[in-house]
Amino acid sequence: MGSSIEAFFEAMKQKRETAAEPVMGEPFLLAGLGNPGREYRESRHNFGFMVVDRIAEQLNSEFKKGQFKAVIAILSHQGRRVILAKPQTYMNLSGQAVVPLLNYYKIPRANLLVIHDDLDLPFSSLRMRPGGGSGGQKGLASIIDRLGTQDFARLRCGIGHPPGQMEVTDYVLNKFAKDEAPLLPSILDNAASAALSFVTNGIQETMTRYNGSVEG
Repeated sequence: MGSSIEAFFEAMKQKRETAAEPVMGEPFLLAGLGNPGREYRESRHNFGFMVVDRIAEQLNSEFKKGQFKAVIAILSHQGRRVILAKPQTYMNLSGQAVVPLLNYYKIPRANLLVIHDDLDLPFSSLRMRPGGGSGGQKGLASIIDRLGTQDFARLRCGIGHPPGQMEVTDYVLNKFAKDEAPLLPSILDNAASAALSFVTNGIQETMTRYNGSVEG
């Protein structure tokens, strides 16, 4: 009898951990990906950092605490506990920061949202997904490898492909182009709203409302 009850609760736990919808009542981790250092602050590859910075700004919070190779801000949004994180490991080792935070704060995997730049989406496009591969994004690949699964939400922020023969590394580590910069504040506002909608409304409603292009 005891073993069957344990099996039931284990099955329920696994179901919760693989659910596409967040688990309301549990804390959330919104992890923006990027590279630490002043020289990378405004680069395309730091889109994730920019989004969580915008969230912190909107909610009057600051990144004050260093923990598990990340700087974090802990806040409340509509009665839900939210942890914002910016890994300080450099992009390709992001999993070394994100996964320990997830474990330490006992956050269900369904309540993890990773925010990152994406070469395969045009600039100004946002797309939230409940899972999938890394698409070559090394920070995302690190989290998948460390977590052992692709089943977690991510908010992809389009940066488009490099022009001409420009190397990808040079492109992602450079600042946004002059014709892109004026639209960036609107994109960041929309991305921040999408991330907070994930917390309050769940992933399905958020995808319906926010997946698409931000108009200037």
